[in-house]
Amino acid sequence: MALPEGWATAIAWLAAATGILVLLMAFALAIGGKLGLKRWGIPEALLAGTLGLLVAPSGVLPLIPAPVMALWDDLPLPLLTLVFATLLLGKPLPKLAGLWRPLSGQVLLALTLAFGQYLVAGLAVLFVLQPMLGVHPLMACLIEVAFEGGHGSAAAMGPSYASLGFSSGEALGLAMATVGLLAASVVGGLVVVLARRRQGLLGQGSADGGMAEAAEPAAAPGGASPPGPAAWAVNLALAGAAVLVGAAILELLRWLAPLLGGGFTAVVEALPVFPLAIAGSLLVRLLLEKTGQQGLASAAVQGQVGAISADLLITAATACLDLSLLRHDWVSLSVLAVAGLGWNLAVVLLLAPRFLPPDWFERAIIEFGQATGVAASGLLLLRMADPDDRSDALPAFSIKQLLLQPFLAGGVITVVAPLAIDGWGLPAWTALCLGLVVVWIGLGLVLGRR
Repeated sequence: MALPEGWATAIAWLAAATGILVLLMAFALAIGGKLGLKRWGIPEALLAGTLGLLVAPSGVLPLIPAPVMALWDDLPLPLLTLVFATLLLGKPLPKLAGLWRPLSGQVLLALTLAFGQYLVAGLAVLFVLQPMLGVHPLMACLIEVAFEGGHGSAAAMGPSYASLGFSSGEALGLAMATVGLLAASVVGGLVVVLARRRQGLLGQGSADGGMAEAAEPAAAPGGASPPGPAAWAVNLALAGAAVLVGAAILELLRWLAPLLGGGFTAVVEALPVFPLAIAGSLLVRLLLEKTGQQGLASAAVQGQVGAISADLLITAATACLDLSLLRHDWVSLSVLAVAGLGWNLAVVLLLAPRFLPPDWFERAIIEFGQATGVAASGLLLLRMADPDDRSDALPAFSIKQLLLQPFLAGGVITVVAPLAIDGWGLPAWTALCLGLVVVWIGLGLVLGRR
């Protein structure tokens, strides 16, 4: 039975988009291996995205059809959802009694990063961008929504910004998200390379033999053969189940929203599914452990699914970059990008060693990636810093994501921030963020001394 013409065309374009994306990644892997990009901390996914940008319809050699670019433009959100769905599936759930110390430090570090982004953005807008360029006050939201939330959150917040008179907010947010993605990959990779050369920066989890080359999967224990097609099929099904559970939770929240008031409804409507995919990952893993079927979930396969999804996300997002946005508002975006990147580096390099327990570098570099270029970048940097998975960074990060993602990076605070700036004024919002940052830093330092 032949497919309807519309379906056949859609499937053909989907196959073309997937094939071209895979070819770009394969070409970038080959070139990256010859150039030794890993030694410089530059992921091949970034090279693949740059190649895609060159052959995009607006590039110097426009070879890729517009329908393919449209499909790529929609990829970041589902790929990030799949990354989150794999976070907790492959490893035993940590015991809460032993998780308190690393988790508390991880949460305080993440809160310092996020509210500090609002703080430095507010200061930059108040004292630089408004006097010089007369920009809209809601510019002060762009670092957090773009760096922490990424393309999905920037697109989701567009209508909210427009309703408050900041009509270019979505476009600028998307441009900032791409800048953050590039900065997380390039700057974060260079930080990992420097840490590799200065072993004093490394946590205990990577101390044995230093850092291996990035993105190389660990060998199977005991020389076991790699997972076969059946294991891949089962683990992809488990990841899909985690996504479905997250989507079901989101639908339940949307059903409850009208019963709980208008403010809650606005937050839930802007909430994407990917933070709830972590809850799905947790619940599926818990079910496997309770039924004695945890052996079905392979840490190697789940790690590779997350890694491949993160690489494809970075490739697609980079290839879809609209350079015209960067040309038009490059001064404002540059000021905000430098402020946000400088804050993230300062927190990770100066405060993280005092906030976090051993393996602080691995725990911190994943937060840097998350706070600059979303969770996919954080996971990529962790693979570079800890390719053999010796540290305990991932469990604490995953639980922290589950706790904070509904509030930050596209959650409640991201939705409330523009409303607060519009209602209270930017100076009052910036002062509140300053107070909160002082509290988070104080608690982190006290906890670290104990």
